[in-house]
Amino acid sequence: MKIRIKDNSVRFRLTQIEVKTLSEKGHVEAHTDFGDGKFTYQVSLKENLITLKASFSNGVVGMEVPKKWGEDWYENDVVGIDHAQPLKNDEELYLLLEKDFTCLDNTLEDQSDNYPNPKLQSS
Repeated sequence: MKIRIKDNSVRFRLTQIEVKTLSEKGHVEAHTDFGDGKFTYQVSLKENLITLKASFSNGVVGMEVPKKWGEDWYENDVVGIDHAQPLKNDEELYLLLEKDFTCLDNTLEDQSDNYPNPKLQSS
């Protein structure tokens, strides 16, 4: 799982196994250890939600996804879902949850579990 944070925007990208785990078990998480502390990011399916919801507490960035949407995400062709979460002072936090595709350019990261990039597929 990857997380990208820029200003008031949070983007989670999940590999095929992570999407399947989320769909089947309702929760997936990852950690980055900084030696003196651990940063955790997680995605969970929740009942009674109609859109994405994010939170941050005790070093954990969490994204909640409507259970009805996430349960069959592994089995469908939907790439992602987004939402602008209202904040105080009329600001918003833009949320994006998507399937992670292989990169078009060369990269050193392991992409063996990423979704095939549609731009690399022959017609």
